[in-house]
Amino acid sequence: MPEREAGALTKKALRSCLSERIASGVARVPVGACKTMPLFLAKRASHLTEAMDGPDCDPALLERSYHQFRAVNGLLSRSRFVYKRFIRPLMSDRGRGYSLLDIGFGGGDIARGLARWAQRDGLDLCVTGIDIDPRAYTYVQRFPQSPKLSFRLADVTTLVARGERFDFVLSNHVLHHLDAPGLQAMLDAAQALGARVVVFNDIRRSALAYLGFWLLTAVAFRRSYIRQDGLISIRRSYTAKELRARVPAGWEVLRAMPFRLLLIHRGARESA
Repeated sequence: MPEREAGALTKKALRSCLSERIASGVARVPVGACKTMPLFLAKRASHLTEAMDGPDCDPALLERSYHQFRAVNGLLSRSRFVYKRFIRPLMSDRGRGYSLLDIGFGGGDIARGLARWAQRDGLDLCVTGIDIDPRAYTYVQRFPQSPKLSFRLADVTTLVARGERFDFVLSNHVLHHLDAPGLQAMLDAAQALGARVVVFNDIRRSALAYLGFWLLTAVAFRRSYIRQDGLISIRRSYTAKELRARVPAGWEVLRAMPFRLLLIHRGARESA
């Protein structure tokens, strides 16, 4: 769909959404609950492929995308909130060390942030990032690593087969890349790897999310894949209702601002 047409359709849906909020009462109808979405957002566009996932994508644009992930995630992903809400409270024993797995580290910015935040809080957290893309692994080699932060070229099934285990498992923007069998396999592996809590942090599809990102990236994050792939990511992402229908028992779907979905599994140690 042409970008101009998509933008016009999204603005129309936004006006309808705001009218619905006014008619129903803003306090009772949150933005994410607006029922009206343009047709191209009404269902997951799981058939679409992001350019940077392709083996023949432009290396310069890919590197700029990795570099810009820190700014994009800093603005939109709420990783600091996830750390403060779901991870930090479970590290109450200052006398022991903790471990965290970041699945699909991309540009490595979230893994680095987690290690930095824990250090500032005086917590002993060892962060391991994994990714299946050798280009991402090559990119993060430029950053200093330490005994508390490491990156590996690996997938979750390999870690499960090795019997590895982590206190916490986090992942950002991975769910919308997976088909139905891949989603189930990922959840099974993450549950096997995470002893205390598993959090998948992803986009919540909506007209406002699409319009907001469309406007934001009209002036920022140029000369990379951030804009075109980000809009595709929104179209591939779930609504809360869709994700709840896909995940097995024991997983909790929460909505967070701005336009986020958190898929959470609490392990036996966390629940105790």
